[in-house]
Amino acid sequence: MRSRQEASKLCVKFWGVRGSTPTPQRENLGFGGNTSCLEVRGAGDEILIFDGGTGLRQLGIALLKEFKKKKFRAHFFFTHCHWDHIQGIPFFDPLYRDENEVVFYAPPTPNDLRGVLMGQMATPYFPVNFESVAIKRSFVQLETGPVKCGGLTIHSFPVNHPQGAVGYRVESAGKAMVYATDMEAGNERLDGIVRDFSQNADLLIHDAQYTDQEIKMKRGWGHSTWGEAVQAAKDAKAGQLILFHHDPSHDDQFVREIVKKARRKFDHTKAAREGWFVEL
Repeated sequence: MRSRQEASKLCVKFWGVRGSTPTPQRENLGFGGNTSCLEVRGAGDEILIFDGGTGLRQLGIALLKEFKKKKFRAHFFFTHCHWDHIQGIPFFDPLYRDENEVVFYAPPTPNDLRGVLMGQMATPYFPVNFESVAIKRSFVQLETGPVKCGGLTIHSFPVNHPQGAVGYRVESAGKAMVYATDMEAGNERLDGIVRDFSQNADLLIHDAQYTDQEIKMKRGWGHSTWGEAVQAAKDAKAGQLILFHHDPSHDDQFVREIVKKARRKFDHTKAAREGWFVEL
């Protein structure tokens, strides 16, 4: 990613785009079967990782290949700690190399991030204990103000999701992307916050797990419809909308049909695709 990234202000790569659970079946692999994971870079050496779903495994392999034996530091930002957003952590190969460093940014939820990561790698769930991994690691509690990582500025904001979650806005040299997954529309205050933080974003990555028919049975589960994602993009005057967190039951053809419908209302719409690289 580095050679392409050097000339750009902000770059995003999608390593996992699926919601709820991995879907490795053939009919889903056009858009991808791994759960949520994004890599974001600016013009410098900063590595930002958003969520640690199963897509994180391939990102770890790519980072070790890119840096070989050189040291690197990654900044991890989680939206929340549900399984599909943390289950790739034990399989992130850089964790087991002592030359690397990772900073975990904990969202302001009732869960203790360090305890959650330890818990999923505890006996009898995983053979290696989280406290014994070789990588240098630290934890930072997200506050109300922005976080600076080199030339990147990261803002966090609350979204409507069971047990709490946050979204993120990343800014670099006049460019901005917003990552607002695992959020359900319908809470007037939180919907307003999402739109405020998404204003004029060059790229809005928005939860679009359900159709209008599906949401009737799944209201309260913490996800949006593609129509609600489109409305958020229009309200925020976003440059481009990326539909994200594809439902496990939505195969490639189903997602393509959703995109066709969404483009009738907001032309600059695409569906997140695993391995896709976006330069802003």
